[in-house]
Amino acid sequence: MRQVDFSPLYRSTVGFDRLFSMLDQMASAEGGAQTYPPYNIERTGENAYRITLAVAGFADTDLSIEARENTLTVKGDKKPADDKSAEVLYRGIASRAFERRFQLADHVEVKGAALQNGLLHIDLAREIPEEKKARQIPIGRAGEAKQIEANTIN
Repeated sequence: MRQVDFSPLYRSTVGFDRLFSMLDQMASAEGGAQTYPPYNIERTGENAYRITLAVAGFADTDLSIEARENTLTVKGDKKPADDKSAEVLYRGIASRAFERRFQLADHVEVKGAALQNGLLHIDLAREIPEEKKARQIPIGRAGEAKQIEANTIN
């Protein structure tokens, strides 16, 4: 049995904290049963991420990517080849159907996807709206109460 420790990833990721918690829960509950297709999660910038799935043998028409609310779903369904001229003696390349779900953090959006050399790259970006970003509050002297700018809608 293989154990995976995600604790080092908690320190270096922003936006995927919930994802790693869910991965921990799934690995312990299911015994790590779902291992296909293998994937990597990389941080490519301050607010940019990339999920890479190894989908050898799948064409872009065999794959579908759907982002709904905070869930990213990647499905692969390879149609069997009708090539009767070749007899397969050993099948070591997996081409079974799969469905992989990723829980995305708030304000993480899918920017694009590309299939290259059997790897499916899905680019993500974390874009926090201006009204949710932290702002500096100026400190005044005693007796001088400064009003913080208020947005009024007429």
